Amino acid sequence: MSGPDVCRVVIADDMDDLRFLYKMSLEGRPEFEIVGEASNGQQAIEVCAEQKPDVLLLDLAMPVLDGLQALPGIREASPDTKIVILTGFDSDPLRNEALLRGAHAYLEKSVALSDISAAVWDACHATEAS
Repeated sequence: MSGPDVCRVVIADDMDDLRFLYKMSLEGRPEFEIVGEASNGQQAIEVCAEQKPDVLLLDLAMPVLDGLQALPGIREASPDTKIVILTGFDSDPLRNEALLRGAHAYLEKSVALSDISAAVWDACHATEAS
């Protein structure tokens, strides 16, 4: 059940195993509630429009629409949702583009699950001014 200290999260990644891993990692903590999942960028837009999550954990490399292509639609569908990019690409140009398009954070998939949880929590409690 959602409450003021619970961060509502949507996970968007085309790899089922990674979505499951992120879901299990976050659901194992009482401060997170997974409210949706998506396997491509178009689904991410649709789920965010419906659920209005606090945070979207978004993969960049996905079919239909990749994460960068989906960012404007997500921002429009759910403007208050903070977006944490998770990607296998360590690229400053991609990082900069993602941040310019409205992402709150950009992490490589190789980071520890605890770092992902911390980034989601930080994004959930970030204000627009920060």
